[in-house]
Amino acid sequence: MTKQEKLLWTLLAGVLVILFLLSSTDLIIKEKKTEIYPVSVIIGDTSDDYYVNFRKGADKAAVEYNVDVSFITLYEKGDVNQQIELVQREIGDGASAVVLIPVKSVECVKRLDDMVLNSPAVMLGSLPPNDQVGSGISPDYEEEGRMLGQAIAAENSPDIPVWIFTEGLEFGYNRESYDGLVSALSEAGFSMNLYEKKAENTFREAIEGMVYPGSKKAVVAAIDVRSLDETADIISGSPVYGNVIEGLYGIGSTTKLLKELDNEIIKGLVVSDQFDAGYMSIQKAVEAVHGGLQRTQIVLDSYYIRKANLRESKFERILYPID
Repeated sequence: MTKQEKLLWTLLAGVLVILFLLSSTDLIIKEKKTEIYPVSVIIGDTSDDYYVNFRKGADKAAVEYNVDVSFITLYEKGDVNQQIELVQREIGDGASAVVLIPVKSVECVKRLDDMVLNSPAVMLGSLPPNDQVGSGISPDYEEEGRMLGQAIAAENSPDIPVWIFTEGLEFGYNRESYDGLVSALSEAGFSMNLYEKKAENTFREAIEGMVYPGSKKAVVAAIDVRSLDETADIISGSPVYGNVIEGLYGIGSTTKLLKELDNEIIKGLVVSDQFDAGYMSIQKAVEAVHGGLQRTQIVLDSYYIRKANLRESKFERILYPID
């Protein structure tokens, strides 16, 4: 073998070694590692059945912002202490940020005021004074109630009373929705009765009472998703109940509620874009991790819809978002 041939083979061997190092190691070119942000969403309920569109939005943002999202539900309904303990547990286990959907807004805010969080938080609701919560994302709950009351007033006579159903005014932001609803109905001259779910059959017994001879009809306004869902089930279960209830109205936009609107069990709904709420909650959580989030309240638009609106392109995007 000539001297030139030896040199050529040496060069080829060197090239092969370099190619091997490039393809199988990071000794020459350091591969940039993608940072994954663990974010925990603490839901104020025992399941996430009512958060389908919210979860779709959160999952989409998780892909775009390299987030590992964990959805955490309560073991016991209405337990504020447990929800705060879950916030502390998730942060202690390494969550870069938490998204809190408060089970009882007033109590949760009070508890947060007494805490020091080692990770930033985003709240689905009104922005509390606690500086550790970087962003609040929600519709204007009082305006939603007012919007619902105005729709009921426009479509019904004030001679018919309005029965207001709720799982409890202390849950979530039901108090704000109730205040807006009562304000609008009072201005229109309607009488009202409030029914908080104190027992398993509170709503059913109220509706069954209208079937007795001499009873008058009523409009039912359910101001939270759980109460609206239960009331729609009661009415759809018997045509008799549908005859004594002048109309069922409420706040919420789950797939089941939209189906009941399409079936005319529900007469009208106030809805907001829950997909956007989920997306922005994760987006703002990542911004807070980087320290670039200024405390802000994001207010989602709300809309009153009836069956005819379900096929409009504007509302299809909000109510039936694609994953």
